[in-house]
Amino acid sequence: MKQKVAVAGASGYTGAELLRLLVRHPAVDVVAATSETYAGKPVRAALPGLSGFVDLSFDTLDTTRLASVAEIVFLALPHTASATPAAALLQAGCRVIDLSADFRLRDPGVYERWYRVAHPVPHLLTEAVCGLPELYRDSIRQARLVAVPGCYPTAALLGLQPLVRARKIALDSIIVNAASGISGAGRKLDLPLHFSEANENFKAYAVASHRHTPEMEQELSRLAGQEVVLSFTPHLAPMTRGILSTIYATLTSPMVVESLHELFHHAYKGEPFLRVLPPGTFPETKQVWGSNYCDIGVAVDSRAGRAIVITALDNLVKGAAGQAIQAMNLMVGLDETLGIAAPPLFP
Repeated sequence: MKQKVAVAGASGYTGAELLRLLVRHPAVDVVAATSETYAGKPVRAALPGLSGFVDLSFDTLDTTRLASVAEIVFLALPHTASATPAAALLQAGCRVIDLSADFRLRDPGVYERWYRVAHPVPHLLTEAVCGLPELYRDSIRQARLVAVPGCYPTAALLGLQPLVRARKIALDSIIVNAASGISGAGRKLDLPLHFSEANENFKAYAVASHRHTPEMEQELSRLAGQEVVLSFTPHLAPMTRGILSTIYATLTSPMVVESLHELFHHAYKGEPFLRVLPPGTFPETKQVWGSNYCDIGVAVDSRAGRAIVITALDNLVKGAAGQAIQAMNLMVGLDETLGIAAPPLFP
């Protein structure tokens, strides 16, 4: 029997990507989609590319109705807007996969500090499971509530996890520089995202203040067993999709690139969506476009004594919707690659 799923916030970029992937998933029936902007209108009115694939109209967000028709609900809502409906859906017996930041941080004080609002259901923060299968696969299988990590943290954590676990880097030396396509900012109207503002432009933003920083630090601290503080600088690139993350960290002892590559190859052997590239080859956003893959390349700057790790992923797929479906597959006992194993688009 197919899983009955609903997508809340389905007219945004992440919600639309969820629909695009879910309508071709062989073990899923999409039974509802919500949008406050397009309520009452057919899905094709907001997402004409899904004409012929989705025969639904958008509803307003009504948790009672969603719980009456769906077993699993994906929440593709803005930050601070997911927590209350998630709690209601859980109470009604649904399993919830949240793509906002509302359940990513385990400490309600940290959440309030970075999102400037008190968490409305703090008791659920410790129950939520980080939806990064490469780190939390077994926990995801048992979860009622999964918090899909942000696109930047996904790229950073996958690039740092082997180094942190193996104690190969100084934990106070981590620097993450990353660039995102414009779709990462969502579908809202915002002057810096207009074509004439963003085209042929490349800029840093939220310097030393991006909200994904505590998410990275929280998960790295758990891996390390001690507090980790890092420097993170995001950039906006003039492309629609993609994350390219360049990570620097000081090695605790000299290392050659072949050994660094072997560390990553061993750590991610058998991971269906992680591709560790040969030494001397580095990821490109175009090579993961539209896919659930994360490509990883490594180098050693022997002169400076640093490891350099470069990761690339599609911010809307492995950085959001694809990773959410990977988690759903695990939650219901399916092959985790089901419905999301297509190769990247090219060119």
